[in-house]
Amino acid sequence: MPTHASVPVTSDPARIDAALADLELTIRRRIDGLLHGNHLGLVPGPGGEPGEARPYVAGDDVRRMDWSVTARTTVPHIRQTVADRELEVWLAVDLSASMDFGTARCEKRDLAVAAASVMAHLTRGGGNRLGAVVVAGGIVRRLPPRGGRDAIQHTLRTIALTPRTEPGHRGDLAGAREALRRPPRRRGLVVAISDFLGPLTWEGPLRALGARHELVAVAISDPRDTELPAVGYVTLVDPETGRRKEIRTSRALRTRFGAAAAEHRAEVMAALRRVGAPTLSLSTDRDWAADVMRFVAWRKRGWTGAAAPGTIARGAI
Repeated sequence: MPTHASVPVTSDPARIDAALADLELTIRRRIDGLLHGNHLGLVPGPGGEPGEARPYVAGDDVRRMDWSVTARTTVPHIRQTVADRELEVWLAVDLSASMDFGTARCEKRDLAVAAASVMAHLTRGGGNRLGAVVVAGGIVRRLPPRGGRDAIQHTLRTIALTPRTEPGHRGDLAGAREALRRPPRRRGLVVAISDFLGPLTWEGPLRALGARHELVAVAISDPRDTELPAVGYVTLVDPETGRRKEIRTSRALRTRFGAAAAEHRAEVMAALRRVGAPTLSLSTDRDWAADVMRFVAWRKRGWTGAAAPGTIARGAI
């Protein structure tokens, strides 16, 4: 039975290369073997040649419905695609101040770097190119897409070494849309990595990206995002606005906080379903590699025609 995969700390510039090497080793040991050709398991290359038709199963993208076969057989069918061998992958990474927080095994920021590393390594090879748009406070940094292992390592290193955002500066995930829209890009894969806290201003921009690209979301969380401990009086700081407030963590307050957090989480997941983004959920208190393995296996079953497990909701895991 594999042990829980640790998330290397990426906040120390002196150890960043060792941390990225540890991440790559974990991915090779536990995740790489799930993928076998044609990007199967994460996303088929958009713009590829049409393949064979197969019966529709719950969770399939209705945009791939093959209406001629459906009409002939009276059974819903979708048209599979042969993956494009040159896939352009974009990482839209939110490194706003709320990501510089973690109360379990790591900070959410470290988990974001791990998620970026997974997506980069799962889609490398075959002429694929990786680019990134990093959102940190009011700054949007664009890293042009490049191919090869050295380019991947450079992109991941740049993401990990992005300076921390000062409190009071809210992240602008919606701003990543403009960086990906201009100049116009070929169809590809966009992976949005964020904790998705705060107003849902990103829904419209992500929907616009999803209309042109395949879209995958990685939702990162910490246990304290959804529940408060019973610790008496504490001073809370909103990292994205800088506001401070002293509170007493009474039972009633903890109940209200949990209910509000659960409601916001439900709204986020519903919005991601509306924009058509299959969602990988990672938490600082869980085995991130195991969560990724389940997500990739679910995606692989979906593209090959097997029904997804009953415990996995449509569009999220």
